[in-house]
Amino acid sequence: MSSTLSIYRKMEKYPLGKRLFSMIVCLKAPYFRTVRTIFTELEPGRCVIRMKKRRAVTNHLKTVHAIAMCNIVELAAGMCTDVSLPPEKRWVPRGMTVEYITFAKTSLTGTCIIDQKLLSSWDMKKLFPVEVSLNDTSGKTVMKGAVNMHISLKK
Repeated sequence: MSSTLSIYRKMEKYPLGKRLFSMIVCLKAPYFRTVRTIFTELEPGRCVIRMKKRRAVTNHLKTVHAIAMCNIVELAAGMCTDVSLPPEKRWVPRGMTVEYITFAKTSLTGTCIIDQKLLSSWDMKKLFPVEVSLNDTSGKTVMKGAVNMHISLKK
């Protein structure tokens, strides 16, 4: 089990534990602090994070800014990959593609699911696409993204 996952599992048991875990992640990767996400689920093959819509992440149309949504995609994909890999492996994002489906007018939930069958094939691939969907509060998908991860052995 990854150290990230063990920390999450310890902290999720406590009041505000998930919020504190989210803050710790942002200490490690400070740029993600701009979107103020909270991890609601984290386990091998699955990561769910939420972001509240607030003025700081909106654009001139008063919808959630595209780059804020990209941040959620990258964060969910990275954390899901991190807790899904065996401890001797590491990951680095090499690229990202996104599809803007509709305006994001509410708070968002980002969900990353990695198929368990694909997890076993990581040994044979150099780039692995990790997909994330962003949904609004009604459950409507507003964005889909894929982060291409380079998987290698830790040095």
